[in-house]
Amino acid sequence: MANRLKQDISIGVNLKKYRAESQLSQENVAAKLQIQGLDISREIISQMELGKYNIRVSVLLALAEMYRTPIQNFFADLERYE
Repeated sequence: MANRLKQDISIGVNLKKYRAESQLSQENVAAKLQIQGLDISREIISQMELGKYNIRVSVLLALAEMYRTPIQNFFADLERYE
């Protein structure tokens, strides 16, 4: 039987990994995003990392820049099939 694509794939693990590598707390990230005009709280950062919050593209681009990593790294090593 063919593999089925997962309907909801979370990049949260990778978001957390690159935040930790950047030595930033969730609070730091939220503050930096707010300075850029993105209305994101620490709680939302936590929910994104847990895969419970849909991430806007503008936030994803800002995080890639903040973490100094190519955006495609957020999608690396994801389990895509059930």
